Amino acid sequence: MDPKKHISVLVDEVLHFLQIQPHEVYVDVTLGGGGHTRRILNSNPSCKVIGIDWDKSVIETTGSQLQDEYPERFFPVWGNFSKVHELVKKAGYNKVHGILADFGTSQIQIGNTPGLSIYKDDFLDMRMSSSHFRTTAYDIVNTFGEKELADIFYQYGEERFSRKIARKIVEERKRKSIKTTKQLADLIKSVVFQKASKIHPATRVFQALRIVVNKELDNIHSFLKNSLSILEPEGRLVCISFHSLEDRIVKQFFKAQNEKNCTDIFLVPLTKKVCVPSIEEQKLNRSSRSAKLRAAIVQKCI
Repeated sequence: MDPKKHISVLVDEVLHFLQIQPHEVYVDVTLGGGGHTRRILNSNPSCKVIGIDWDKSVIETTGSQLQDEYPERFFPVWGNFSKVHELVKKAGYNKVHGILADFGTSQIQIGNTPGLSIYKDDFLDMRMSSSHFRTTAYDIVNTFGEKELADIFYQYGEERFSRKIARKIVEERKRKSIKTTKQLADLIKSVVFQKASKIHPATRVFQALRIVVNKELDNIHSFLKNSLSILEPEGRLVCISFHSLEDRIVKQFFKAQNEKNCTDIFLVPLTKKVCVPSIEEQKLNRSSRSAKLRAAIVQKCI
């Protein structure tokens, strides 16, 4: 797929659960190609959107274009969505009516970020933002111990051959450093026996490394907590996940916040079961197949 042709997932469902209202302010904390943001802005002529992304190039391209298209209605902000409360204030607002987070890695990010694509021979970097993170995938692969590597591959990639892969990495790096995506992908292919599959055998390891390098799960925890501090009563929070680790964090957070014995606000889930793309959407956009959406509404305690 052409990186420039990234298709946003579950767009109709996002609009349904956000329930866009006139003059209200919404936040898209993962702006990317701007697909969700554009649909939100088009759904109501007076609503506003703050678009956040930690990739500065996204702010300079997608952000700038949307600002031109929707003057006085779209506000791009560069930063890590884990600090959504600070970034919203930077845009000039204290409270918002809805927040959307799409935790998936877009085709734009995969195409532009060195080390993310298994099929593109690049330096093992994997940092979504070099300004926010210092440790690269190269650092992890070439310096972490065998057990540490195996634990990362198993915990964050759910890779059942984690120990064999970790052992092979440690053996190989004694001879020479593992510097590129091709080196690592070929090494994993030599270890993992896999029947005919559309999924590359290195996919889970690359996912695990990306999660650790970018502290993705920690960021999600912080984002969810900080979102509550800026959502108005009756405000809505919509989260799209792409693997079980992300979805579990969102599910547990919604459950934990759905307590009536609070002193301020609590969350009421709008999705009794996780929402997934229709068969039609999955056929049109293969990237949507693993998407899972959960939504909740903020209620004041009585």
